Amino acid sequence: MKNTLTFAVGAIALAAHLTAAAQTGPVKVGLMLPATGTFAALGDMIEKGFKLAIDEQGGKLGGREIQYFKVDDESDPSKATDNVNKLIKRDQVDVIIGTVHSGVALGMAKAAKDSNTLLIVPNAGADAVTGPMCAPNIFRSSFSNWQPGYATGGVAAQKGYKKAMPLTWNYAAGAETVKGFKEAFEKGGGKVTKDLNLPFPNVEFQALLTQIAAEKPDVVFAFFAGGGAVKFVKDYDAAGLRKTVPLMGSGFLTDGTLEAQGASAQGLITALHYGDEINTPRNNAFRNKFAVTYKANPDVYALQGYDAAQMLLAGANAVKGDVTGKRDALIAAMRKVQIDSPRGKFTLSPQHNPTQDFYIREVKGNYNVVTGIAVKALADPGRGCKM
Repeated sequence: MKNTLTFAVGAIALAAHLTAAAQTGPVKVGLMLPATGTFAALGDMIEKGFKLAIDEQGGKLGGREIQYFKVDDESDPSKATDNVNKLIKRDQVDVIIGTVHSGVALGMAKAAKDSNTLLIVPNAGADAVTGPMCAPNIFRSSFSNWQPGYATGGVAAQKGYKKAMPLTWNYAAGAETVKGFKEAFEKGGGKVTKDLNLPFPNVEFQALLTQIAAEKPDVVFAFFAGGGAVKFVKDYDAAGLRKTVPLMGSGFLTDGTLEAQGASAQGLITALHYGDEINTPRNNAFRNKFAVTYKANPDVYALQGYDAAQMLLAGANAVKGDVTGKRDALIAAMRKVQIDSPRGKFTLSPQHNPTQDFYIREVKGNYNVVTGIAVKALADPGRGCKM
């Protein structure tokens, strides 16, 4: 009896020691972002933005040190489950930050939901993440694909365009962005005459540009990002289409790409939840700090990484760093927080997607200059979410 009691007391003491160690040791943060391929530069900016926000708080989460674990997601949906499980099962991280590619994000969201691992998506707009796949432990600091498409469609309709041809990669992000554009454009009296697409990450646009030249729509709406956006804008200009068919896009067409696009991008109109020239003290301070730290100008991807960290910090500070023992309180704090973002303050929808302003931007030099508001406080409808 005595030995049994001694063993029980020892087990309790060991459990208490392990719990205390878990609360005082480093918070394990997994970064699953593209490090190679078309979206590598985007992943790099997200990581830089995330770490900038953490560094502004002394490099800690709720008073605890951070240990980072990194996995290259390769922008390959077929590898998403295996890659994210390196963080969930092998590294046993407390939170995952990722990713860019919507197809990869869907695999990550399923794994996070099944394992109840906290996931913050700093870019991928896959509608299902905050729609049918929504969960209390899944958050997004960026946008749903529907949002920038819907905002741009409204702007195109307001400009009086009647016939539009969308052009994108044939994958989740492209299809859902075009769906948002079509919804707003046709609500405003326009008509989408034909959808054009090509496989991801194909950048051979000539056949599609020939179709546009033959059809002569009032406007083309394009969704591309990274290296694909650079080549598309240059090819569109080289084909002579800019002189005959106006080109518009979700903001990713010209974000982080302007230096490479050069003169071909000048004057392009896009809509997005961020712009370089939002002249507020908050945005100016963010841009200056980022430029000093990384010797580069921040883009929307850096912003989204920065705000992913702000969301996590709000939760971690509320539970004084106990991100495992007080998960419910951490999630509750994240759900109700108002983020003081460089893009402008925003809250989260019930599905954990930002409810935010979308700006009209025009390319001037190497900047996406904000010229107006496309939609105020645009909330994703979160269709199919049951939380």
